Amino acid sequence: MDKVLLSKDEAIEKLKAKIDAVKIPEGLEEKVKEMFSQLSINSHNDQTFWQNYQIANNYIDWLIKIPWFTKTKDILDLQYAQEKLNDNHFGLDSVKERLLEYISVLALQNNRNPDKPMRAPVLLFVGLVGTGKTTMAKSIAEVMGRQLIRIPFGGLGDPLYLRGRSRIYPEAEPGQIIKGLVNCKSNNPIILLDEIDRVADDALNTIMGVLVELLDPEQNNHFVDHYIDYPIDLSQAFFCATCNNTARIATAVMDRLEVIQMPSYNDDEKIVIGRDYILPKAISNCGLSNEEIKISPDVWSQIVRPLGFDAGVRTLQRNIEGLCRKSAKMILDGKAKQVIIDETNVKQFIPQW
Repeated sequence: MDKVLLSKDEAIEKLKAKIDAVKIPEGLEEKVKEMFSQLSINSHNDQTFWQNYQIANNYIDWLIKIPWFTKTKDILDLQYAQEKLNDNHFGLDSVKERLLEYISVLALQNNRNPDKPMRAPVLLFVGLVGTGKTTMAKSIAEVMGRQLIRIPFGGLGDPLYLRGRSRIYPEAEPGQIIKGLVNCKSNNPIILLDEIDRVADDALNTIMGVLVELLDPEQNNHFVDHYIDYPIDLSQAFFCATCNNTARIATAVMDRLEVIQMPSYNDDEKIVIGRDYILPKAISNCGLSNEEIKISPDVWSQIVRPLGFDAGVRTLQRNIEGLCRKSAKMILDGKAKQVIIDETNVKQFIPQW
């Protein structure tokens, strides 16, 4: 479209207007000016010019979206944090206490040295599946009032997924770190590196090398994405990571992490979680009211453990969501106005394999 409507000089001026409309680092301004000069030099060849123009246009579109100087204001209220953590998670008192300690330190730093950059620890939540590792990271974002970037590492086999691809390649794009910053529109988000122990075997060493740079406070203030090709300050981001075990995580990475062990839930804890946390959400998500579905206290043990021990609560969540869906169908079919689940019918609502 630009090729038809604009002359080459007008096209370059359009790019300059885009970049002039936003604030970017001074060093990057010089880099962009060099790019414009190179574009002008190549303007004698139509095909080359418009190819380079499209590359430059895409590049500037990314540059102007990056939140170079934009950050969210932290909520560092200890009572608020305690209430939110208790609302979102039952038990896990030792984990919550550690998080409250970190928030206290950040609050003191902010109050006494407001001009000094705050550096949070890098937390690694270790535990079996379903023990609340990912949701704990989400709770930290909610507690601190920050945006959340979740980057899944399961099966990850290419470090360029994190670092981006150089602009010399067709259809090059930034990596997930930059894309996350663009999406959340702040440079101090919570960055969740999820399941860092599940990286593909053939890429393990190179991806661990990227993690060393990301998680080291001495290096992540000038993280370089191959596409952007200019240092980006990630020192104000709060990094969290999760894993099932630490055996496949490089020693250099572990040295930069503070490990928080996520304990397994016992049956009594699961009953409370199922009854007080999961069930109300499942009822609401199915369009039911609290009066339309009732679960007898006697059957919670069967809902919690239909197939034997499970360290997490995902099976419990699936069971509860399933019985709510069955109840919704019965009510919509006119078979019942209220569904009561007790010893006489619980097996009809819980999967039996």
